Amino acid sequence: MKKVVLALSGGVDSAVTAYLLQKQGYEVHGLNLLTWGEDTQRQDVQEIADKLNFEVSFLDIRQAFRLQVIQPFLDAYNDGLTPSPCLFCNPQVKWAAIINKANEIGAEFVATGHYVSLKKDENGFAQIWKASDPKKDQSYMLSFLTQDLLQRTLFPLGTYSKAQIRAIAAELGMSVSTKPDSQDLCFLACGDYRDFLREHSDRQPLTGPIYNREGKLLGEHQGLPFYTIGQRKGLPASTEALYVIDKRIEDNSLIVGFLSELGSDTFYVDKLNWLDGKTLLEPITVETKIRYRATPVEAIITPLDAKHALVKAVNNLRDITPGQIAAFYQSDRLLGGGEIQ
Repeated sequence: MKKVVLALSGGVDSAVTAYLLQKQGYEVHGLNLLTWGEDTQRQDVQEIADKLNFEVSFLDIRQAFRLQVIQPFLDAYNDGLTPSPCLFCNPQVKWAAIINKANEIGAEFVATGHYVSLKKDENGFAQIWKASDPKKDQSYMLSFLTQDLLQRTLFPLGTYSKAQIRAIAAELGMSVSTKPDSQDLCFLACGDYRDFLREHSDRQPLTGPIYNREGKLLGEHQGLPFYTIGQRKGLPASTEALYVIDKRIEDNSLIVGFLSELGSDTFYVDKLNWLDGKTLLEPITVETKIRYRATPVEAIITPLDAKHALVKAVNNLRDITPGQIAAFYQSDRLLGGGEIQ
């Protein structure tokens, strides 16, 4: 029987993932990662493991999580970016931990409860495809996984809807069948990221001027990290709604404008990652998503070097935000992604 290490969060998705893996003939070993705050999931995790009769380990990785996820998150906001920490946490922290555990116990595979499907092409390359349920598809969040990681990963939930997963958990008599979905970033606990920055950052945001594009002073902002491109809330009153269109770190100023001034059809990305591990050598046409919930739009990617590219969309994109991730698709297949500059 082949062994698999499952990232077991204590939620309904990872619980049913364990059950589905067992049905497929795998010997499951659960691994619960304590990344931040207090250990509030242990009881649910142990209950799942006991219910399905498999071993589970608990690993405190709060120190590594602080160094590899929290600090870059804080630094990015202080540098005028709007970061996407989950996309880098997945390969650097989550997969690293479950792969290490798999190596330790001699397991060939690892697994998670993400809603995506994995397929192998004719050359044996592992490919991520969107989930059958578009409302739950999480392929965007996996844009920075590598071929080495994907070759050992299983994603059992790709063909299920959330309602089906909850129904399976209920049939098994699992108390987590009605447990609410986790929201936002795991370390925010549904709180406001601004409060998190105030509490944990060693660089407290400074107030500064708000200008329009013509350089007219309109008011004072409360700190550049507290604003994001496209934001409307918290800006000076105007006869026409104002939006954040730029954050100038060099003089700590916030630039605002009207909706017609917001957005572009062109942007740059760096930290390019292609799931097949290859380097893009010539322009290709893709669909790109610049937010997790954004509608994909057609675009042409022109490589500048192995890690940088120019992306030109067929129409204007309103909320192009430095620090966010652009994920690239062809049909329902995820090709990879890059960080918007």
